[in-house]
Amino acid sequence: MRNIISKEISHPTRRKMLSGGTAAAALLVSGCSSSSRDETSKRVSSTMKKLRERFKRKKDEEVSKPEVEVAEVKEVEVKPKNSTFASLYGPLPNEKFPVAALPDGALEPRYFRQRVNYKTKEKPGSLVVDTKNFYLYLVEPNGKAMRYGVGLGKAGFEWAGRARVLWKQEWPKWTPPAEMIERRPELEKWSEENGGMPGGLDNPLGARALYIFEGNVDTLYRVHGTPEHWSIGKAVSSGCVRMVHQDVIDLYSRVRTKSPILVK
Repeated sequence: MRNIISKEISHPTRRKMLSGGTAAAALLVSGCSSSSRDETSKRVSSTMKKLRERFKRKKDEEVSKPEVEVAEVKEVEVKPKNSTFASLYGPLPNEKFPVAALPDGALEPRYFRQRVNYKTKEKPGSLVVDTKNFYLYLVEPNGKAMRYGVGLGKAGFEWAGRARVLWKQEWPKWTPPAEMIERRPELEKWSEENGGMPGGLDNPLGARALYIFEGNVDTLYRVHGTPEHWSIGKAVSSGCVRMVHQDVIDLYSRVRTKSPILVK
């Protein structure tokens, strides 16, 4: 009689599968109670690997991300406050005595050198000094004129009338008239007898001078340059018509000798 040996086949229980570290991993992935131990181990290992990679990416992103976001800086072209002023009244380094640029705000915009519409009976090439508005016009064809801001004579020293520009000079010598020397004796050293004051930046006639004559007689009045830009638009000089260096140099290049001038 054959003995039949019954073998008890034991099945792993859920408690046994979830014991130890494997149980913790299974809980993380919602468990698979019907899987074998090997399959569960593989799935847990795969899930843990994915979690580690996810945590690593997050950490790397946090490290690479700056703590403070820096706004992008764009280059901005800085333009001169007044490009017209700079082009008209910049430095003139090639002059016999180099002329410095006028400082910003040295002239009111209405006194800037400019071409304007101008109705007049005066012929092209004529100079017209508007003493009321402190302008000098160089008449051009077709109803146009170059207009400059000027300074004029103080009360009691004004001059008006018709004359002509019979002579013009670059960086002229200055000789104060006898009447001026009587009022200001300190100018005696620059008298005609003493040779006058040589041309230069400190010379009262500045960079250029146009000499005004009535007929062939010198009126002793001039259209001339000055470093005193603050005097433009004011009555400050002893009768002469003064302009900043840049303007009188420009005017000088345009005016011919014997040109008529009207001061009104």
